[in-house]
Amino acid sequence: MKNSRATPRRCATRLRGALSNCLASGQLGAFLATCDAAALRYLMHAWADVWARDDQLPPDCAQGGGDWTTWLVIGGRGAGKTRTGAEWVRGMALGLPPFSGRPVARIALVGETIADVREVMVEGVSGVLGVHPRGERPAWIPTRRRLEWPNGAVAQVFSAEDPEALRGPQFAAAWCDELCKWRQAEETWDMLQFGLRLGEHPRQLVTTTPRPVPLLKRLLADPRAAVTRAATRANAWNLAPAFLDAVVGRYAGTRLGRQELDGELIEERADALWTRAMIDAARIDAPPPLARIVVAVDPPATSGKRADACGLVVAGRDEAGLFHVLEDATMERARPAEWAARAIALYHRHGADALAVEVNQGGEMAIAVLGEVDASVPVTPVRATRGKYLRAEPVAALYEQGRVRHAAAFPALEDEMTDFGPGGLSNGRSPDRLDALVWAITSLMSVKSGAPRIRRL
Repeated sequence: MKNSRATPRRCATRLRGALSNCLASGQLGAFLATCDAAALRYLMHAWADVWARDDQLPPDCAQGGGDWTTWLVIGGRGAGKTRTGAEWVRGMALGLPPFSGRPVARIALVGETIADVREVMVEGVSGVLGVHPRGERPAWIPTRRRLEWPNGAVAQVFSAEDPEALRGPQFAAAWCDELCKWRQAEETWDMLQFGLRLGEHPRQLVTTTPRPVPLLKRLLADPRAAVTRAATRANAWNLAPAFLDAVVGRYAGTRLGRQELDGELIEERADALWTRAMIDAARIDAPPPLARIVVAVDPPATSGKRADACGLVVAGRDEAGLFHVLEDATMERARPAEWAARAIALYHRHGADALAVEVNQGGEMAIAVLGEVDASVPVTPVRATRGKYLRAEPVAALYEQGRVRHAAAFPALEDEMTDFGPGGLSNGRSPDRLDALVWAITSLMSVKSGAPRIRRL
């Protein structure tokens, strides 16, 4: 690397692999120390060739950019969305592959407010000014709200607070940041579409942390839109370790964490028995000593590729009468011997009192299979006499009363809970995790009071 000729673009793939290995082994500093000034200048701005992840490059860029009109970059906080947007604008303005084959003369930069556009998209650490080499950097004219490149390309700044400002100007490209925070999203988006009318193929990039707003859901369903996704952890080497340990560790798996860190679109169902807020309010760091613990098993009626999952949920009850969900260990498409072995293992690991097994469909077989694994484990058969919704209502009422706690985040289980309405799940599938949860808490509700056997977890 002492010879700068060792770093032409034809070596980008090799460089990218070397850098990846150095990052993984903590040897980046040693690698950079072998580079001369020319090599370092190249590395500093060879973002698309060396540094960018696949999700940060235009979809189908190897095939000339693809036929998309809108590129949606959906990601968590700190996932590199701003850098992606700024590098795309740089590439469009200068005509740099893989972003554009020729310079784009007119670009729109649209954010939640003018201050957001200036402080994040333009002047931010990963903003447009920061990603340019000194000789290519555009002039920023705050009074005119525009960037001007030496080659004549211009980017104008707009705010979603003033959709009418987009009436009149025209563009060949646009970068829209944090779309889901826009107060007048629909109006601003509509005005922008009327102005995207220059060049052979006007395009727009949207970088945002997702929220279930109508505009984003409509764009995700648009066949002309391409989507790339990234979680916060994908950009871990650019983030402070303390942030990853404290923030990511604390919120991982929760509704807020899945939205803000994993970049998932978390929707609410209006007629669901549970809400995300209800579940988040039930979350605790660790359960207290518990008087009773049960492992609930909702066995599938059949086996094979089309079989339902085997619901496996562990829950307990403390001396104060509060219920604590301890684990969701549900298995997808498992053979009877497999889910029976896991149920028995859960029983022993949690020091449970019994297995509560639903016996309506194939339940007798389930009890026999469990007995073959460990005949010493007590099994309590539970039989459904009412529909799933009616069985779940009393348990949902306990959540509303603040009498149920979640000792961890259970994303798949909580998705079923917040998607379960009078007609079942919206996808028509069996709510196996939810059924096991209902059986677990119902079993604990029906246990007669007596001398409790206290366990400290």
